[in-house]
Amino acid sequence: MTHSTALLTDHYELTMLQASLADGTAHRRSAFELFARRLPDGRRYGVVAGVNRLLDALERFRFDEQAIAFLADRGVVDQVTRDWLADYRFSGDVSGYADGEIYFPGSPVLVVESSFAEAVLLETVFLSILNHDSAVASAASRMTWWAGGRPCIEMGSRRTHEESAVAAALAAYIGGFSATSNLEAARRHGIPSTGTAAHSFTLLHDRERDAFISQVDALGKGTTLLVDTYDVAEAVRTAIDITGPDLGAVRLDSGDLPSLAGQVREQLDSLGATKTRIIVTSDLDEFQIAALAPAPVDGYGVGTSLVTGSGYPTSGFVYKLVAREDADGKLIPVAKKSPDKISIGGRKWALRRRSATGVAEVELIGVGEPPTDDGDDRELLKPLVENGKIIGRSTPEEAQAHHLKVRDELPRYASQLSRGEPAIPTEYIGDYDARNPFLPRSHA
Repeated sequence: MTHSTALLTDHYELTMLQASLADGTAHRRSAFELFARRLPDGRRYGVVAGVNRLLDALERFRFDEQAIAFLADRGVVDQVTRDWLADYRFSGDVSGYADGEIYFPGSPVLVVESSFAEAVLLETVFLSILNHDSAVASAASRMTWWAGGRPCIEMGSRRTHEESAVAAALAAYIGGFSATSNLEAARRHGIPSTGTAAHSFTLLHDRERDAFISQVDALGKGTTLLVDTYDVAEAVRTAIDITGPDLGAVRLDSGDLPSLAGQVREQLDSLGATKTRIIVTSDLDEFQIAALAPAPVDGYGVGTSLVTGSGYPTSGFVYKLVAREDADGKLIPVAKKSPDKISIGGRKWALRRRSATGVAEVELIGVGEPPTDDGDDRELLKPLVENGKIIGRSTPEEAQAHHLKVRDELPRYASQLSRGEPAIPTEYIGDYDARNPFLPRSHA
């Protein structure tokens, strides 16, 4: 087994555990829900990513000897709690939205059912994974939507923490990116990797021509030559002089990209290199990709904006207790009363209500009981863990295919980059007070 994930948590999770073990409430049957109260400003939908990583983290959530020793040395919790933690194994159920699924405000992205003690410990690690990965996947989806089928390459490793870079590459792939520059992401997750040369390689050589010849000799005529180190037009002439019309692509990394791409396309065509593609990079985001849509661009390389969620590095997910066992053994809804932090108590189920033609219309959430499928709907919560056994893993390829499929369900205005409401509304049915939707009827 690889290293434990048990200490990827907050101190207060363990102090709550100690207190609840002492007062007898730790073993109350409970339901926790992970959801976002709102989408980032300007977004019409969000994309779930990180579910597989979450399941991997759950599998490794064990308080080993080193972890227990650390807790003892720091005096974090008492001996009774440490003994309980030493035997910790999650034995409950988890259901959730699959990697690549679309979510909206209030969507029950993850539902964790177990004892309070077992579930409360998972809050921080679950949130840290899903908040980061879903932010990247949401940005990636907007970028690939506006790319219009032109391939996008993730190349942001140097702009984030080294482990975040690996996670971001996977999340970007789920959101529709075709490849990554990060080799560890390729090794760990099996996603395609790609790369050729940077400006330093050209600067290393006495002449730009020498650099191009070296790269072509090493990688073949199908390679991508970076043509904006010095003079773009001269570099393009040199590149085609070396390779003939069979050069795979040229890359532009600076300047007025729409105008420059048009000039380079004309030049390549005039030189007979009609099949040579044009790849653009240079701190792109979804807005720049949208602006480049009319330009003769064949692919995009995206870095900083992608791995930082294009301005929103977190999805804003929270993890809340929504139901717990009462003295009679009945599961009752619970919720905090706060107008600024809306929560609706009760265990949730979710359907994506669709029209007869398959277009998404409503995020329909049942409180206390599942909503009824009217024949065109799609269930959103999938079993991920049953009685502690992980059953819900998917491959990156499956997650990407799922995302592209469900994104096509959205109304076309969901792709808009201007500020506006979520692409579809969220509606609740069941045991809650419509006049006061912050609380269930029994607590209103």
